[in-house]
Amino acid sequence: MTESIPAGLPMPMHVSGLPARVRIHEVGPRDGLQNEQMVVPVEVKADFIRRLADTGLSTIEATSFVHPKWVPQLADAEQLMPMLKGVPARLPVLVPNERGLERALALGVREIAVFGSATESFARANLNRTVDESIAMFAPVVARAREARVRVRGYVSMCFGDPWEGAVPLPQVVRVCRSLMDIGCDELSLGDTIGVATPGHVLALLSALNEAGISTARLAVHFHDTYGQALANTFAALQHGVTTVDASAGGLGGCPYAKSATGNLATEDLVWMLHGLGIETGVDLGRLTATSVWMAAHLGRPSPSRTVRALSGTTSYEEQ
Repeated sequence: MTESIPAGLPMPMHVSGLPARVRIHEVGPRDGLQNEQMVVPVEVKADFIRRLADTGLSTIEATSFVHPKWVPQLADAEQLMPMLKGVPARLPVLVPNERGLERALALGVREIAVFGSATESFARANLNRTVDESIAMFAPVVARAREARVRVRGYVSMCFGDPWEGAVPLPQVVRVCRSLMDIGCDELSLGDTIGVATPGHVLALLSALNEAGISTARLAVHFHDTYGQALANTFAALQHGVTTVDASAGGLGGCPYAKSATGNLATEDLVWMLHGLGIETGVDLGRLTATSVWMAAHLGRPSPSRTVRALSGTTSYEEQ
């Protein structure tokens, strides 16, 4: 489906102690497009997801069943999901509450995510609830999903820093993560929503979570690149044994409720590093780059991914 951009790959140089394979949790269609000013046509979204699956990505977060009033860019979830039948990938969706879950289950969704916060300020900004009230709201959602044998991911935003509260204490993050695991989440994604984490901080949080009884096997990392630390932070997580990494094709995304949140770690930049470390991803980097070039043209602006620009030989979407 997607013509591949010829990609010279880095020479694999294996580093001891790192995972042999990493599963990339692609968030571009949801976390990426929800932050765009323009509303992308549903046909383009469906094509985007099909193209991403064609690159070998095995998990692609498709959309969100949040009320259209709050995220109008994803108001077409009911239209989109039937268009994705036959796509050879896991297609989780974000749900905020029981009503969102009902909408998702009616369309046969098999994986969902809830979106929590490690800080009170962001919980108020994002969900208009306290942290504890948010978890109480998620509890029946998770319970019902598990009854339906639907896998549940818990996002924990602001794990490292908050634009209103500053640095977030480790015990505070651990408490929220432990609460989400206790209500039944299968996996937690640790979000550096405003991109302030550094490798030492990442390792400290992962160790603290292990000490609280949360296995590394049930953790994913979700880094933003505000200060250029996303790949360094990912490498630290790999050293700790993390094997699931969130990323967004072309570096799309941010957070509509945290204005200091810049784009996600670009999937292409992540794949370039992982391939250079000899870590398997199953992803064709040339096809992935071509897909991000194609989407950049639809959005009317260049991809911020350095790898996309290097491999495509372009600096602006007009050239793409």
